[in-house]
Amino acid sequence: MSDALSSPAEPAASPVEGTPSRAAGRRLADLSLAQQLVLLAVLPALLAVLGTAALLTRQYLGGVTELVRANAQSMALQVATAAQGPLARMDRRALMRLAQSGIQQPHVQQVQVWSEDGEIVANAETPDRRREAGLQMVVPVIDDVGQPGGKVMVEMSLDALDSARRTLWLNVAVILAACVLGVVLAGLWAARRISAPIRQLGAAVDRLGAGEEASVAVRGTAEVRRLQAGFNEAARALAESRRLLHSRVDEATAELARKNQQLEVASQAKTRLLAAASHDLRQPLHALTLFSDGLASGETDPARLTRIAHIRECVESLDRLFSELLNLSQLDAGVVQPQWMEFPLDRLFDEISRNFRPVAEQQELRLVVRKTELWVRSDYVMLSRILSNLVSNSLRHTTAGGVLVGARRRGRTVRIDVWDSGVGIAPQHQARVFEEFFQIDPQRGRRGMGLGLATVQRLAGLLNTRVDLRSRPGRGTCVSVTARLAAPQAVQALPAASVPVLPSDDEARLDGVTVMVIDDERTILEGLQVVLSNWGARVLPAQNRAEALDLAARWDAPPDVVVSDLLLQGGDNGLDLLAALERHPNGIGAATARLLVTGETKPDRLREVAAAGVAVLYKPVAPRALRQAIRAQLAKVRESALP
Repeated sequence: MSDALSSPAEPAASPVEGTPSRAAGRRLADLSLAQQLVLLAVLPALLAVLGTAALLTRQYLGGVTELVRANAQSMALQVATAAQGPLARMDRRALMRLAQSGIQQPHVQQVQVWSEDGEIVANAETPDRRREAGLQMVVPVIDDVGQPGGKVMVEMSLDALDSARRTLWLNVAVILAACVLGVVLAGLWAARRISAPIRQLGAAVDRLGAGEEASVAVRGTAEVRRLQAGFNEAARALAESRRLLHSRVDEATAELARKNQQLEVASQAKTRLLAAASHDLRQPLHALTLFSDGLASGETDPARLTRIAHIRECVESLDRLFSELLNLSQLDAGVVQPQWMEFPLDRLFDEISRNFRPVAEQQELRLVVRKTELWVRSDYVMLSRILSNLVSNSLRHTTAGGVLVGARRRGRTVRIDVWDSGVGIAPQHQARVFEEFFQIDPQRGRRGMGLGLATVQRLAGLLNTRVDLRSRPGRGTCVSVTARLAAPQAVQALPAASVPVLPSDDEARLDGVTVMVIDDERTILEGLQVVLSNWGARVLPAQNRAEALDLAARWDAPPDVVVSDLLLQGGDNGLDLLAALERHPNGIGAATARLLVTGETKPDRLREVAAAGVAVLYKPVAPRALRQAIRAQLAKVRESALP
């Protein structure tokens, strides 16, 4: 089958297609109308003149040849008559004088007298005679009794015939050239007269095609005038249609501009609403996260622990929804850039299997991740997020069977497939599943915002690859992503963010660590105090710039860590407040770690945070993630302080 597809039979060439007549027809079609008309006039005239000249030349040359032949015969008869007596006496000297007198005649170049037995008894020829270049005439010599007594041969020169032929051909060439010139001039005049209206029509058609108004003067023959009048009428109708079309296009363009403006306003309003709602909702959710962790600390009552676990499940569900929104906002802001590296794909597959196998087992589904020896060049974290979103989406919409993750080589690329036996996607929805907030059936499966596949599409764009989807309703879905193939090499360490090291509870304590906490929300501030105190840290709380600077003026030593919100009261900024603490005489220095916490999702704010170079956490922050971030920043500061 591959041979049939890769080597299709070429169609046989038509026997007529390559014939000289067809080629000549194509060349003739390339000529302009004027050239074709001139050619049409010249060819018949040229053929007629050539035919006439050939006929007349043949007749004329035939007459000259006969004249030369008659002269040669007359001269031979004269010599034969004069040679009767000397030939009978065999007077060679007299015959020689007779022969020499013969060559003195015009155009005679040789005279011979033969005896009865064929002996040449006299021979005279001109010095410039050319062998086999003359017309020979032989006549018998008749004696007195009427018997042949010998022969006389007279050879006439053909120079006169050649001269006549050259003169004739010169005259024919002159006449032919004059005739052709006359015919060409007449043909050009006629062709221009005939083709001029057609050229004017062609130029008018070009102007009409360029959008200009065009018309031609009505003159010429009846047929041409009819054509010109029809063109003018069609041009007027086309101009009217164009004016009507332009007016409709202008109206449609204006309407489209109004619609686009309305859509832009609505999109900006949606963005502002999402950003404001996200920020305002993250604040109490962040506080709820902290307080739920504080409630669980030291609690032993099983009933209360069950209630706290339910609270945590609700908080994690909300956190998951906000994380989807934040991930998309970060991609739109351009703060996420790929970090290219080569790594074994099987390492990423192992991580996917560890993270999602418990989820699949909880839903009584199978998760199969096939082993592979392929290496890829990509961003490990981004590719991990793509596959995690795809597997999570497949598990969410699969009720029986399971999910299969595999990879295969395709030339210089690797195609990674995520198959599921889920409900499938109808053809009319397949083009929209990668749109933001689009959900086919929001009530089915776990609740979401419809941002998972939109995030996958954005991440794939950053990795310069594409995502393909194939699905059949009721049969399942396959989503494929392509990565660049890499050569196997020594195993490299993964980015720290991709395989976090989770410390134990004893390692996670912050005994002896002084933490300054700045947040304008009283509930968040109190929650942070509870959580950090439970971890053994000393907490310095502040709600605004004034309280923070007052603490700086009164403390004996700067805190080990400053954890600040990004947006504070009165339009203040956490980055500016950190800078103010650095400028304070008793403020923080290089030995103090810095950490920002924010619920902001606006692209400009995200870019500002990314450019600051300060570690950032996005609300709601799980206590475990906060604890790890504080310990990581402390370790980073202490490492930089080493000589």
